[in-house]
Amino acid sequence: MPGTVGRVPTSPPAAPGPAPVSQVAAAVLGHPWAATALGPPQQWDPAVRALVDVVLSSPVPMALYYGDRFVMLYNQGYSELIGDRHPDAIGRPAPEVFADLWHTPGVGDVIERVYRRGESFLQRESVLPVDRHLAATGDQAVFTRGHSPARDSAGRIVGVLTVAAQTTQFTQQLQSLSDFAAALSGTLTLDDVARVTLRYMLHSFDADRVVLAVDDGPAWRTVRRLRGELLDEADERLPPLWRPTGADSPAPVVTAARSGVPYFVGDGQPLRDHAVDRHDQKIRSLAALPLRSSVIRGGLSVAYQAPHGWSAAERALLAASAELVGQAAERARRFETQHGTAQLLQRSMLPEQLPTLPRLRIAARYDPGVDGNAAGGDFYDAFLLPTGELGVVLGDVAGHDVQAAARMGQVRAALRALALADPRPDAVLTGLDRLVASLGTETGTQELFVTVAFGVVDATRGQITLASAGHPPPLIRHCAPDGSATAEYVELPAGAPLGLGCRPRTATVAFPPGDTLLLYSDGVVERRRQSLTAGLDGLAVAVAGAASGDPRALCAVATGAVAGATEDDVAVLAVEHALKPSRSASMEMPAEPTAPSRVRHWMTAQLTDWQVPEAVIGAAVLCTSELTTNALLHAGTAARVVIDLSAERLLVSVADSGTRGAVTRTQTDTLSSRGRGLGLIEQLSDAWGTDPTVRGSTVWFEILVPSQ
Repeated sequence: MPGTVGRVPTSPPAAPGPAPVSQVAAAVLGHPWAATALGPPQQWDPAVRALVDVVLSSPVPMALYYGDRFVMLYNQGYSELIGDRHPDAIGRPAPEVFADLWHTPGVGDVIERVYRRGESFLQRESVLPVDRHLAATGDQAVFTRGHSPARDSAGRIVGVLTVAAQTTQFTQQLQSLSDFAAALSGTLTLDDVARVTLRYMLHSFDADRVVLAVDDGPAWRTVRRLRGELLDEADERLPPLWRPTGADSPAPVVTAARSGVPYFVGDGQPLRDHAVDRHDQKIRSLAALPLRSSVIRGGLSVAYQAPHGWSAAERALLAASAELVGQAAERARRFETQHGTAQLLQRSMLPEQLPTLPRLRIAARYDPGVDGNAAGGDFYDAFLLPTGELGVVLGDVAGHDVQAAARMGQVRAALRALALADPRPDAVLTGLDRLVASLGTETGTQELFVTVAFGVVDATRGQITLASAGHPPPLIRHCAPDGSATAEYVELPAGAPLGLGCRPRTATVAFPPGDTLLLYSDGVVERRRQSLTAGLDGLAVAVAGAASGDPRALCAVATGAVAGATEDDVAVLAVEHALKPSRSASMEMPAEPTAPSRVRHWMTAQLTDWQVPEAVIGAAVLCTSELTTNALLHAGTAARVVIDLSAERLLVSVADSGTRGAVTRTQTDTLSSRGRGLGLIEQLSDAWGTDPTVRGSTVWFEILVPSQ
């Protein structure tokens, strides 16, 4: 604990002028040591003087505790560790300086043991309890400390020398490794794995660049994250921006993935020959490791813009991280394979397109329940009848497996065939009841549970005829002339499910222009630990409070009307009797960089020709531009833009044919270059949402048109 020392006389320096002395060293050299056990500097033992010289000149935190009272002498680095105890600690006994901590295990007892016994001691990964402010907040640094006996020229022990090496970052990395594993355990898709991995590696290793690569058939695809990228909440939920990479790419991350051999560069230009941009050109040090998996090949890369020595401990931590990523990527690849098969089977049995009619606007939505990894039995359909009327149906076949999906396909096909022959709802459900009973007998099971609601919409007469076989009651949103809306359930006897001797009865209700019919599955209103009545009430309130009766918007409102998660499938079908025929136009957008610009020009011209208010045109064109850009970035396929204008609202949809998944609805307060589209749509539109389709997804928004 002692300190201060003069310089040992040496030969004249090569360069004129005194050697630089730190502020702490100057304070130590100027301390009145004569009043301490160390004595005046001119009388210091040469070995002690040399040791003090080493302490003061070292960039590593060091302290010398001298004599029986452990008088303190330390350098600049150590002064920063002890905080506000400096500078009063210079020349004072350590038990006084650290009176509040000296008797804490691992503090004074360690110093005294080294001094008394003359044995060195190493304290690994311990908190240095010297800063009271940090101790109060629990935000203390972690150090590895070495304590050695200090000896004079005669070999006598005169004190203890302590050297502290900060290992906070590595310790934090080890601690966060378990958090990383927990986060990866909750991922389902490769996009999820990429999000978690890039965020963790960039933060935990304080890196400038992180890259994840996975095999994509004969080639590779990579995703990159850079230090300083501004990502808001919307960006974090968007699918990561994967880039295609050639099968023979010399990129280190691909080379490591292909060969299975780790690659390390401490100082050089590892990306000189294949830099993507100026960020890659600045990289000086890089580590690339293969992902260990029997199902998927991949690699993980961490890089810095400054030279960086890859220690054995850091390499081990990187290897452990790559191992976790490999396991998560393997699970994700298995899930995506199963999920894609189940969803393709499910959606291939649903109509790819719903009828387009001048006075009836139709929309539907289907969301899989459970974990989305199984086919389900919910279905919907809408089709024109020989009479010119519209047939609408929504049904539910119990189960979440391939067999349920197959039965659903049989029921849907049979229902349409029966309706085309005789569209009366009660006759259709009676015939369907016989079919389901026959299927149950054929398979030898009495557990075939099917509910269906079927209706015939007559726009000319302004009425709907409905029948139900054990299905939840249809809901109609009524729009008053003043624009106010109410919602009420159709009083329709539910009857027994199909296959159980169903004897359906029909109900005919008024369906004037401005009203919207909503058919839905029980997954919309049923929640655990909540009554069905509460769910039905919540749905009616949400539908009545919707900004408009637009069917696409109501489908989105209905699926989120009841709080809480559901394990069941969710299917919704909405039909609006429009006040006036709407006008529609569409454009096929190629997967080219200039496509968003072409869409903007086309849309501006079309809406101007329709005499849409300029404020609505500006907002709609801006939102559409963002959606088309996101479709190119995240789906990478051609898309179809559809605009539909009615007397009260403008509806725009962008449908891609990719399989990357849907955008998650989020509320964003700050906007960024990639995620700003979601924030803009939140602010500029009156409603928006995303709907999965048979192949890809559709993102849409609605803007109310002010009355003129």
